[in-house]
Amino acid sequence: MKIYTKTGDRGETGLADGSRVRKDHPWVEAYGHVDELNALLGWVCSVTDHEETRKELEQIQRDLFTIGARLADPRPGAKAKEKAILKAGRVEELEKAIDRWEERLPKLKNFILPGGTQTAALLHYARTVCRHAERRVVSLDDREEMTPIVVYLNRLSDYLFVLARWENFQAKQAEAPW
Repeated sequence: MKIYTKTGDRGETGLADGSRVRKDHPWVEAYGHVDELNALLGWVCSVTDHEETRKELEQIQRDLFTIGARLADPRPGAKAKEKAILKAGRVEELEKAIDRWEERLPKLKNFILPGGTQTAALLHYARTVCRHAERRVVSLDDREEMTPIVVYLNRLSDYLFVLARWENFQAKQAEAPW
């Protein structure tokens, strides 16, 4: 199979329902930002020294592929393939991970500037890309089936913030207060 199809050479792409839309269409924008976040987390996985971080982020990457597949099919109530359904309980798992990481960290007393180690800085950047993806999904419409994706992305950005703090803490890298 060739990687190029030439079907997008005029600025259009195909969605899972078979329709063709412009590459700047809101649905394409939404799953494009999710894809950007996924690639950025791959970068984080390549630089972190912590296997626990890598393992959790690889599961999140799988979740993001699932979300991208759902966003590529704009039909209301579209019957998603099993692989394109975000597993129940993933938001709660993120919340538990946030709590677990936070228990190990000093309490925040003020806002902090993004940065620190390379891994932490990338995680802070990933958090902002996640927020961008969340805003794009919110802008699609108020359809009920988008709510689980919005909630997941919202919680994921919190997770990435706490994980960035953890990476800095592990490296004994002081956080810069605002």
